[in-house]
Amino acid sequence: MKKILITGAAGFIGYHLCKRMLKEGYQVIGLDNINDYYDVNLKYSRLEDLGIDRGKIETNQLINSDSENNFEFIKLDLCDREKLASLFKKEDFNYVVNLAAQAGVRYSLENPYAYINSNINGYFNILQLSKEQEVEHFVYASSSSVYGLNKTQPLSTSDNVDHPVSLYAASKKSNELIAHSYSHLYDLPTTGLRFFTVYGPWGRPDMALFLFTEAILNDQPIDVYNYGKMKRDFTYIDDIIEGVKRVVEHPAEPNPDWTGKHPDPHSSSAPYKVYNIGNNEPVHLMDFIEAIEEKLGKKAEKNMMPLQPGDVVETNADVADLKSELDYNPDTDIKVGVARFIEWYQEFYG
Repeated sequence: MKKILITGAAGFIGYHLCKRMLKEGYQVIGLDNINDYYDVNLKYSRLEDLGIDRGKIETNQLINSDSENNFEFIKLDLCDREKLASLFKKEDFNYVVNLAAQAGVRYSLENPYAYINSNINGYFNILQLSKEQEVEHFVYASSSSVYGLNKTQPLSTSDNVDHPVSLYAASKKSNELIAHSYSHLYDLPTTGLRFFTVYGPWGRPDMALFLFTEAILNDQPIDVYNYGKMKRDFTYIDDIIEGVKRVVEHPAEPNPDWTGKHPDPHSSSAPYKVYNIGNNEPVHLMDFIEAIEEKLGKKAEKNMMPLQPGDVVETNADVADLKSELDYNPDTDIKVGVARFIEWYQEFYG
């Protein structure tokens, strides 16, 4: 039985990945510091769905799930290198998937230190320990935000990404650079995943779908940035998880055709890879809002606002390499995905 460490296990993507890898027969250890960036009750509820009783959670203590035979959870901060090293010493991980990070573009303008601590220092700690333990594959969350000022659509992993427009994006680009150095120096297979606007049941309260649904149900206005003239490559959570699972099971390999004379940014002579993981079908923001209104049977009161600092107007993922190499084919229609989220939301919040 393969053993996998999934950090950010109480988070949106991490929770869903834990569920999927358990279903696939893996022994899963979930890790999360359960910080209060957003409602911790939602995080604890995700863990409870994985059989972790919040009353039994103690910092730095590994506990067993009450419902999943092959799941254990530990509340631990990646910045605590000593305790993290103890976990790695005790467990022999085949794979490490690092989804733990300080999320959010706008919040990086308010609390930049959180991004350096978590997305740089914490990330480095787990990468270094993965190298020392010689894991088979280190997979980590990057972000579509790394494309920054790029205007060419669709956004390709072959594009230059040296012009981020937020500290969050810069921290994710830094993750990719550090990963490449470790792949090159230590032959550690690393793969970065540039997620594109993930949505679905159990989603984050700071994301548009959650905010819009909550506001409309409570007869409150929604903030529509750039006066609605935005497009996002909304990607349903099940499609994301299918892609992550396929990536985990196919460790990065050196590209034999790679050359330093014409360096390909998303591969290397080292076992290093970067993929976009998105839907490749961008949706107009106003159409997205319309799908929410249709499912709720209510019209939104719209507060039209200018583009916010750190935001980009459009995202559209070129996922050709993920399709050709791993047969990845996201197929969830936006109306179907929005409806599933709203059904979960109304059941969860009554």
